[in-house]
Amino acid sequence: MSIISSDSAKSLHHKLSLLKDTKSIKAEMEAFGYDEETINEKLNEFKKRKLANRQTNGFICLAIGATLGFVSCLLTVLNPIPEIYYWVLYGLTSTAILIICLGLYFVFE
Repeated sequence: MSIISSDSAKSLHHKLSLLKDTKSIKAEMEAFGYDEETINEKLNEFKKRKLANRQTNGFICLAIGATLGFVSCLLTVLNPIPEIYYWVLYGLTSTAILIICLGLYFVFE
Protein backbone atom coordinates (compact mmCIF):
# COMPACT_ATOMS: atom_id res chain seq x y z
CA MET A 1 0.00 0.00 0.00
CA SER A 2 1.42 3.35 -0.97
CA ILE A 3 1.73 6.27 1.41
CA ILE A 4 -0.25 9.35 0.38
CA SER A 5 0.72 12.82 1.60
CA SER A 6 -2.05 15.21 2.63
CA ASP A 7 -1.50 17.47 -0.40
CA SER A 8 -1.71 14.62 -2.88
CA ALA A 9 -4.73 13.20 -1.02
CA LYS A 10 -6.53 16.55 -1.36
CA SER A 11 -5.57 16.72 -5.03
CA LEU A 12 -6.75 13.14 -5.54
CA HIS A 13 -10.06 13.82 -3.77
CA HIS A 14 -10.58 16.91 -5.94
CA LYS A 15 -9.93 14.90 -9.11
CA LEU A 16 -12.24 12.14 -7.91
CA SER A 17 -15.02 14.65 -7.28
CA LEU A 18 -14.68 15.97 -10.83
CA LEU A 19 -14.84 12.51 -12.41
CA LYS A 20 -18.20 10.78 -12.15
CA ASP A 21 -17.56 7.36 -13.69
CA THR A 22 -15.78 4.76 -11.55
CA LYS A 23 -13.95 3.35 -14.58
CA SER A 24 -12.44 6.73 -15.38
CA ILE A 25 -11.52 7.22 -11.72
CA LYS A 26 -9.82 3.83 -11.64
CA ALA A 27 -7.91 4.58 -14.85
CA GLU A 28 -6.81 7.96 -13.49
CA MET A 29 -5.56 6.40 -10.23
CA GLU A 30 -3.71 3.68 -12.14
CA ALA A 31 -2.01 6.42 -14.15
CA PHE A 32 -0.87 7.98 -10.85
CA GLY A 33 0.67 4.64 -9.88
CA TYR A 34 -1.56 3.58 -6.99
CA ASP A 35 -1.78 -0.10 -6.16
CA GLU A 36 -5.03 -2.10 -6.55
CA GLU A 37 -5.83 -2.18 -2.83
CA THR A 38 -5.59 1.61 -2.50
CA ILE A 39 -7.66 2.10 -5.64
CA ASN A 40 -10.44 -0.14 -4.34
CA GLU A 41 -10.35 1.57 -0.94
CA LYS A 42 -10.61 5.05 -2.47
CA LEU A 43 -13.37 3.97 -4.87
CA ASN A 44 -15.41 2.56 -1.99
CA GLU A 45 -14.90 5.78 -0.05
CA PHE A 46 -15.93 7.80 -3.13
CA LYS A 47 -19.11 5.74 -3.55
CA LYS A 48 -20.01 6.13 0.13
CA ARG A 49 -19.55 9.90 0.00
CA LYS A 50 -21.57 10.14 -3.20
CA LEU A 51 -24.41 8.14 -1.61
CA ALA A 52 -24.25 10.21 1.58
CA ASN A 53 -24.51 13.46 -0.43
CA ARG A 54 -27.48 12.08 -2.35
CA GLN A 55 -29.25 11.05 0.86
CA THR A 56 -28.56 14.45 2.42
CA ASN A 57 -30.15 16.13 -0.59
CA GLY A 58 -33.10 13.73 -0.25
CA PHE A 59 -33.65 14.62 3.40
CA ILE A 60 -33.45 18.31 2.55
CA CYS A 61 -36.13 17.83 -0.13
CA LEU A 62 -38.27 15.89 2.35
CA ALA A 63 -38.02 18.68 4.92
CA ILE A 64 -38.87 21.37 2.36
CA GLY A 65 -41.81 19.36 1.01
CA ALA A 66 -43.15 18.61 4.48
CA THR A 67 -42.91 22.26 5.50
CA LEU A 68 -44.58 23.37 2.29
CA GLY A 69 -47.33 20.78 2.79
CA PHE A 70 -47.89 21.93 6.37
CA VAL A 71 -48.14 25.56 5.29
CA SER A 72 -50.52 24.53 2.52
CA CYS A 73 -52.67 22.63 5.01
CA LEU A 74 -52.81 25.60 7.38
CA LEU A 75 -53.68 28.04 4.61
CA THR A 76 -56.38 25.72 3.28
CA VAL A 77 -57.99 25.18 6.68
CA LEU A 78 -57.73 28.79 7.89
CA ASN A 79 -58.55 30.31 4.48
CA PRO A 80 -57.23 33.81 5.31
CA ILE A 81 -57.55 35.05 1.72
CA PRO A 82 -60.50 33.43 -0.08
CA GLU A 83 -59.19 34.38 -3.53
CA ILE A 84 -56.15 32.08 -3.22
CA TYR A 85 -58.02 29.09 -1.75
CA TYR A 86 -57.89 26.93 -4.89
CA TRP A 87 -54.33 27.98 -5.71
CA VAL A 88 -53.21 26.87 -2.25
CA LEU A 89 -55.39 23.75 -2.20
CA TYR A 90 -54.29 22.38 -5.57
CA GLY A 91 -51.10 24.21 -6.51
CA LEU A 92 -49.18 24.38 -3.27
CA THR A 93 -50.26 20.94 -2.08
CA SER A 94 -49.32 19.33 -5.41
CA THR A 95 -45.93 21.05 -5.34
CA ALA A 96 -45.32 19.79 -1.80
CA ILE A 97 -46.20 16.23 -2.82
CA LEU A 98 -43.85 16.38 -5.82
CA ILE A 99 -40.97 17.66 -3.69
CA ILE A 100 -41.59 14.92 -1.11
CA CYS A 101 -41.60 12.27 -3.85
CA LEU A 102 -38.31 13.65 -5.20
CA GLY A 103 -36.81 13.50 -1.70
CA LEU A 104 -37.97 9.91 -1.26
CA TYR A 105 -36.39 9.01 -4.59
CA PHE A 106 -33.05 10.45 -3.49
CA VAL A 107 -33.19 8.74 -0.10
CA PHE A 108 -34.23 5.26 -1.22
CA GLU A 109 -32.39 4.93 -4.53
